[in-house]
Amino acid sequence: MAQKKAHEVDSWLRRPDPNIRIVLIYGPDRGLVSERAKAFVASTGLNADDPFSSVRLDAGEVEAAPGRLSDEAGTVPMFSDQRLIWIKGAGAQKQLADEVKFLAASPPRDSIILIEAGDLKKGVALRSAVESAAAAMALPCYADEGRSIDAVIDEVLARDGLTIGMEGRQALRANLGGDRLATRSEIEKLALYCHGAREVTVDDINLMTGDVSGLSLDNAIDAVLSGHAAVFDTAFARLISSGTNPFLVLAGAMRQFQALSLMRNEMDSAGKAPGAVVASARPPVFFTRRKLVETALQRWTAPALSRALERLQAAVLLTRRRPDLATATARQALIALLVDSARAARR
Repeated sequence: MAQKKAHEVDSWLRRPDPNIRIVLIYGPDRGLVSERAKAFVASTGLNADDPFSSVRLDAGEVEAAPGRLSDEAGTVPMFSDQRLIWIKGAGAQKQLADEVKFLAASPPRDSIILIEAGDLKKGVALRSAVESAAAAMALPCYADEGRSIDAVIDEVLARDGLTIGMEGRQALRANLGGDRLATRSEIEKLALYCHGAREVTVDDINLMTGDVSGLSLDNAIDAVLSGHAAVFDTAFARLISSGTNPFLVLAGAMRQFQALSLMRNEMDSAGKAPGAVVASARPPVFFTRRKLVETALQRWTAPALSRALERLQAAVLLTRRRPDLATATARQALIALLVDSARAARR
């Protein structure tokens, strides 16, 4: 299978296989996806800003113009040996998946195709097309945890000749969350403030870093599931202020409610307890979220989950028709679900 596990991705990016012609970088951490995509481009030696050696496409463009990706992949570069085709915003687009599958079977000799995607579940056509090809590679990106956060801290601070003690490291980690883009931004801001000093202190950290752990989509969605309005308001506001498209929050909620619907149906059909269903879920539920998901399964009936998905689908459609109302639409839909969850908890 042409894929790497999450902990193997950075190692592969340091020495990418030159025979790989198609690279898919995907996952819920948009900052980490973007960062690793840039690292891969740097490893190719190609100039992503040179229109003669690279082209950037949105997945929607590929979907709307059948054959566009194949034509680009077959174009011979004028002033370089290779040509970079960089696609962003990929997801469940059928046309894109079909063209990637075709190109993976007959890899382009003069082009390297890089695809940035969101959280692709196992079995999604695009991910399957890449994972089953010999000349392609799928690289997952999940929220920063433990050693990943430490590695970013060390990388950024070392670049400015700064050190940090154990107490300071623990304080800094407590203010950093699962989104790589927000994490790196906070550490770089701290390094700039401490420029010229030798060590980052706890006082520096308390003064310069805010708690960005709430920038994860999961925090906002989990607040909806648990019926915590104040937590949702804070998390949603931070997501929007950080530049997150409201559609992504709705899409994340839909994935979560779809997963809950499948688990609830298994509970009802097999007579299983919530804990047993969560323990056997595939993909597995992260251990820190298992109790929350179990509680949600107890609160939400199968019909209620179906209605929730209909509400989210309607909200997604409205955000596309009225982009100017996207934030208000997403917030209203999610608050309505939050209220439903809170009412279910009181019954």
